[in-house]
Amino acid sequence: MSTRAKVAVLRTKPETVLEDYQRLIELAEVERALDRTATTILKDNISWHFPFPGANTTPWQLEGTILGLRAHGYQDLVCVQNKTVVTDAFKGEDLNGYVPIFRAHNIPVLFNFRDEDMQWIVYRPKAKMLVLDHIYPEGIRIPDYFIGKNIVHLPTVKCHIYTTTTGAMKNAFGGLLCTRRHYTHSWIHETLVDLLAIQKEIHTGLFAVMDGTTAGNGPGPRTMIPEVKNVILASADQVAIDALAASMMGFDPLRDIGYIRLAHERGLGVGDMRDIEVVGDVDAAQERWGFHVGDNLASRAGDLLWFGPLKSIQNFFFRTPLVNLFILGSEVYHDYYRWPTRDRKVFEHWKATTPWGQLFTRYQREGCLAAPVQ
Repeated sequence: MSTRAKVAVLRTKPETVLEDYQRLIELAEVERALDRTATTILKDNISWHFPFPGANTTPWQLEGTILGLRAHGYQDLVCVQNKTVVTDAFKGEDLNGYVPIFRAHNIPVLFNFRDEDMQWIVYRPKAKMLVLDHIYPEGIRIPDYFIGKNIVHLPTVKCHIYTTTTGAMKNAFGGLLCTRRHYTHSWIHETLVDLLAIQKEIHTGLFAVMDGTTAGNGPGPRTMIPEVKNVILASADQVAIDALAASMMGFDPLRDIGYIRLAHERGLGVGDMRDIEVVGDVDAAQERWGFHVGDNLASRAGDLLWFGPLKSIQNFFFRTPLVNLFILGSEVYHDYYRWPTRDRKVFEHWKATTPWGQLFTRYQREGCLAAPVQ
């Protein structure tokens, strides 16, 4: 007998999006997934500190989720931020409009790279690891703060140059792995499956709320083609929500997405569309957008070093001071070439010409749109 999963999907518009997020969370049965007596971590997704449409958690996604959780009795909410080699957490939460929302709704913000907020400890998983124990033979380190708490992932619907699509499962990557997570890129699909197994052991509950109001087509998670799709998704099953999002983007989850197939095969969630129950606007889940990942400079470099002919000597590049050259190269490419010459114009056009861009402008002007739930 097949295990079934439930994913809620709703069509939405700027005028009703906060109410729609609250309804979405209820449809996805959040109270069955999360422990009300535990702290709930909000794990937003900052793929790029610049507010590129489709790349990052949207302010309405963040605020709508906070309202929905508080309405269901989850009062103890905290956000945890992480940094990567290409993103600045402080700049990201500011430019993407999160800071006024945190203040208005009294959400503390912690940083997994600050010793005063949390410590990185060696964790010995009960589940058999596919790769992490080999990648980190000295021990798999995770933030001690995550243990014994709920977590709500807040990804967006978008493509990814290394994993084809990215969503709830990939959102654990930044928060749960240390800054040496680039060691894992050659085995990224297996890594995401290992991280999901660890999450199931350490968290009191798992939930995901995904924004597809503007989705990211092309070589994500940063340099994409934004496409307005007006949908939002939520589920307690991290595999199922990623599978449905991948299907809507136009991919076959089990055939095209390695991390979904592996997680499904290991019983960590449901990746087979036949065993996913869609609730809400069921017809929206039947959409197929025909997305295609494509390439950019970063993906071509990654194909060469992580997946191509230089894979066997990648330790020379990424486990020595030479890695700083690649970090610098990525920063120069994204922040000093792509953003000022190309992607800022895409962002400004989206702001001026789409309803979601205009809502983003309103958030920039007003800070947040709803009164806190008491």
